[in-house]
This record gives sequence, structure tokens and C-alpha cells, in this order.
Amino acid sequence: MEPGGEGGASVGDGSTDICCLSYNQDCTSLAIGMKTGYKLFSLSSVEQLDLVHESCKDLNDLSDVYIVERLFSSSLVVVVSHSKPRQMNVFHFKKGTEICNYNYSGNILSIRLNRQRLVVCLEESVYIHNIKDMKLLRTLLNIPRNPTGLSALSINHSNSYLAYPGSASMGEIMVYDANILKIECTIPAHDSPLAAITFNSTGTKLASASEKGTVIRVFSIPEGQRLYEFRRGMKRYVNISSLIFSMDSQFLCVSSNTETVHIFKLEHIPERSEENSSWSGYVGKMFMAASNYLPSQVSDMMNQDRAFATVRLSFLGHKNACTLVTIQKLPRLLVSSSSGHLYIYNLDPQDGGECVLIRKHR
Repeated sequence: MEPGGEGGASVGDGSTDICCLSYNQDCTSLAIGMKTGYKLFSLSSVEQLDLVHESCKDLNDLSDVYIVERLFSSSLVVVVSHSKPRQMNVFHFKKGTEICNYNYSGNILSIRLNRQRLVVCLEESVYIHNIKDMKLLRTLLNIPRNPTGLSALSINHSNSYLAYPGSASMGEIMVYDANILKIECTIPAHDSPLAAITFNSTGTKLASASEKGTVIRVFSIPEGQRLYEFRRGMKRYVNISSLIFSMDSQFLCVSSNTETVHIFKLEHIPERSEENSSWSGYVGKMFMAASNYLPSQVSDMMNQDRAFATVRLSFLGHKNACTLVTIQKLPRLLVSSSSGHLYIYNLDPQDGGECVLIRKHR
């Protein structure tokens, strides 16, 4: 996955032979693309990191694998290598066979999967396949220039929403229904270009960050209404490397090129009927009315929330990919690094605060 993908990172720092890191749709598996092929690991245990599969050295001449995406916990894996950057290879890794391969008119920048659709992103086009027979259903041509292949696909196949930038100069999001093949809505999310977008597991919320990386916004899907706004930091602009919801949609995790990972809690939004009858609802409505007359920076600031939990990473200068998972019935933050390490932290779901490192795997 390219930077700003759903939970992956494209790696080009030359420090190891790792080219990319990505988690599967329900974050039960970690995929690593390398100069010599790819590896898949199971994330079911804190104590050990189990190798599920390692590709053969001579596998279709797949060197410098920069995209590797596994479909949930199945044997289907999609691979793209720098040796053939316009070719998508679909493998059944347990049988060791290639299911099919497709060639495109330009370099493949990202691939997204759910149980219904397979989406391939090029710089100025998007290809939507039916995953059952790989038939090409729709090609979206002449989309705004998208040099990193930034995109997100809902993992809930009953509403296969696809999100991609609607502008190269502003943070506009196009939300496309990949099941019925039509545009669902357009969201004016940020003033500057998008750097990250991700859906929650049910496809009912969409989070976004811009190239500035200071503000994270969460919208309802398919309506496109703003639900939350979180401030990651004010002092400096950063490059967002991971943006991902926990599977229960309670938390939102953001990592960047700085040493801090932020975890925000999506507090329950009260129903309108409760709101109208309560004092806090009255004050809230008065504030919303007043904020319309304030300078945008001031009213924006009043919508912000501090991070619920944070992690100070012990490394800098390496690309990372983060995710929030439940392993052995407890919530954990996983950080995989291009240095070749996986860090596992405990997350306190009640009190938050500084997450505790409990395990480091090579």
C-alpha cells in the first residue's frame, strides 16, 4: 500500500529489503513485500509471530514486491512487483498457483479488496473488478491526478463504498458505490489535498486527513455529514502514514513521520431528541449558532478533541503501518516498521493514556 492507504505503508528508505507493509481487511494478518518476494504472518498471538506463507524465490520473477494484499484469511493474495509494475498477479498461495494476471495502461499504485470487489488504482484511472470471476465491471477514467493511488474500499461487501480524491488541489473526497456502480456523494473534507482516507469496518464512517496532517475528520456514509474532528497537532505539518479505525469503530489511530502515534476515541453522539431536552444540548446548539459568526480557525479549534491515547515510538526515520486489533480478548496497537520489527502495545480502553509496549518481534 502507498502512504495514506488504509493501513499500509510503501517503503523506500533502503534500510532493509522490505518494500511494503500491509494488514488484511480484518487485521488478522500482516503482509510484507520484499526484494525477493513476499511473506504473510498471522496476528493471532502476542507471544509469537507465525509465518503463514513465504513466496518461492522463482515465483513468476516477482522481485521488489511493492503491493501485497491478502483477502481476509483466505488463500487469495494479490501481488504487484517493480519488475512488472503494470501487472497485477492473483495467487492461491496454499496451492502455489496463479489464478490470473491482468495488465493495465500504467503503473499500479494501489489495490483494495473486499469479498465482492477488487479495485485497482492508477494515477488517473480506477478499475473495478468483480472478485468472484475477475470480470472488469467499470473503469473510472480521467479522475483527478492521484500520484500515490490514495483510495479506500469498505470491507463490508454489502455496501462496497470506494473513496478516492475528487481534486488534486483541495481535500475533496469522491464516494462511489462499487456495488451499483454510481457516485454516492462528494465530501469537501479539507482545504489542502488529501493524504489519507479510510472506512470503518461497517462502511458507515469515513475518516480523512490532509497533507498538512494536523486535523482528522470523520464523516457519516453515505450522507457525508461531518461527525467528529480531531487535532493531531498544531505545531508542524506531518506526513500521515496510517489512518485506521478499530474493528468496533470505537477508536481511530493515526501515525505519521513523527515519533508519536495518536489514538482518538469516537464518543457516542447523543440522539437529537435527548439533545433538545437537555441543558447541554441547549448550550451545544447556542455554541453551534455562535460558531457561525467566529473566524473559521476559532470555531474549528473549539471542535477539537485531545488524543485519548498515545504511543511514543522508539524509532524514527522508518516507515510504519499501524492497526488496532483485539488479540487474546484485549485491545492492542500494532506498529510494523520497515526496519523489520513488529511492536505490540496494550491499549487501555477505559482510561487511555500512554500505551505500554509488551512485545517486539523481528
